[in-house]
Amino acid sequence: MVNPKMLKQLEQMQANMMKAQEELGQATVEGSAGGGAVVVVMNGHQEVETVTIDPEFVDPEDVETLQDAVLAAINDAQKKAQDLIQQKMGAATGGLGGGLGLPGF
Repeated sequence: MVNPKMLKQLEQMQANMMKAQEELGQATVEGSAGGGAVVVVMNGHQEVETVTIDPEFVDPEDVETLQDAVLAAINDAQKKAQDLIQQKMGAATGGLGGGLGLPGF
């Protein structure tokens, strides 16, 4: 027999998770590298939205350094997006995600 109270809690958690997913799609994080030479904006779904390179820092003779800075900025933004996901989804599940064996929580 299904406990009606538990079913209600699961429905509420599902609604909270859907709301958190929506909020993540609208939220953005910014990663940077090279003292601001490269800035990457990523949404809460870890999709890169923009990459900005300050021309003041670009040395045409040193493309490798620029490539490294772009990679570092993307990784910085991705870490911040992952932290945001943990925060939003943890709040949506009331901290129960890990105990329920749900991946990514």
